[in-house]
Amino acid sequence: MASVSTPEPNLLVLEGEIDLHESPRVKEKLNPLIEQKHPRVLIDMTAVSYIDSSGIAVLIDAMQRLRAQGGQLALFGIQESVRNVFEIARLDQVFNIYADKAAASS
Repeated sequence: MASVSTPEPNLLVLEGEIDLHESPRVKEKLNPLIEQKHPRVLIDMTAVSYIDSSGIAVLIDAMQRLRAQGGQLALFGIQESVRNVFEIARLDQVFNIYADKAAASS
């Protein structure tokens, strides 16, 4: 089971496996961040051990919605196994991916 929290106004922290069962919760937590029109929404993926296509789809949707209103989605702390999923799908060239929160915030 995944854990999803928003410890800061524009930060979403994901933990565990983001799969078909957890993706709706991620989307549910992301929607208010997008609707509040933050210029940059950060997603901490440090503790994400797995993500499937449904999780990727939620992130793509969020990125597109933010871009449409002039904002950005920044992912950071992606573990190697999860990064491989992004690289295989060439999504590492689409998403703004950073090593840590400090880099993602700037």
